[in-house]
Amino acid sequence: MTLKTFHFAGVASMNITQGVPRVKEIINASKNISTPIITAELIHPLDQEFARRVKGRVEKTTLGEITTYIDEVYLPHECFLLVRLDAERIRLLCLEVNVHSIVYSICTSKLKVKPANVQAVSEWAIKVYADPGKHGGWLNMALQQLARQLPAVVVKGLTRVSRAVIACDDSGSINRYKLCVEGDGLRDVIATYGIDGRKTSSNNILEVYQTLGIEAAATTIMSEIEAVMAGHGMA
Repeated sequence: MTLKTFHFAGVASMNITQGVPRVKEIINASKNISTPIITAELIHPLDQEFARRVKGRVEKTTLGEITTYIDEVYLPHECFLLVRLDAERIRLLCLEVNVHSIVYSICTSKLKVKPANVQAVSEWAIKVYADPGKHGGWLNMALQQLARQLPAVVVKGLTRVSRAVIACDDSGSINRYKLCVEGDGLRDVIATYGIDGRKTSSNNILEVYQTLGIEAAATTIMSEIEAVMAGHGMA
């Protein structure tokens, strides 16, 4: 089944497992289901701009997605990577980031870059120096490896959320918005500011049990089976 949703650039879609494969996942309480979806209600469901900001807090965004370029710069007295941020892309994604928060993300990432080696040179540019000691003193090799790894640094969002889209319910007189989150991490999604945790649900039975308890898991099992049956006209 395809769930049609809306986001800032137009129409998106999510393919959701249904039929017998989905029933098997529900009955077996599979740990890793094929299409984990979290349906997150918002505390301000009528505000589309608010929905975009919450989406930016939830969806994983990497440095490579918000940069214009990452170039190697070789000067007589220093060598570094110059990271140029894409201001327009950041604005479109409604990301609550700035050059200082991105510097912090680089320093606290798995790359283990020392804070002294990362400098914000302007509002939209960052210098990153490599540690040649990791490559036997070959600075160019250290820079090239760092240039390959930097785009994967997570600068905003939840690391377990691969995608989030804004779903618009236009069945009433006023449009209402919510988030459809692709991935796991129900606890982290509920804890995100802007999400109404009381009305947020997941189709991952085991995660619901671990987060909200056995009664919530039992309710989810019943609602998920009913949804599968309804999708095949057997409700």
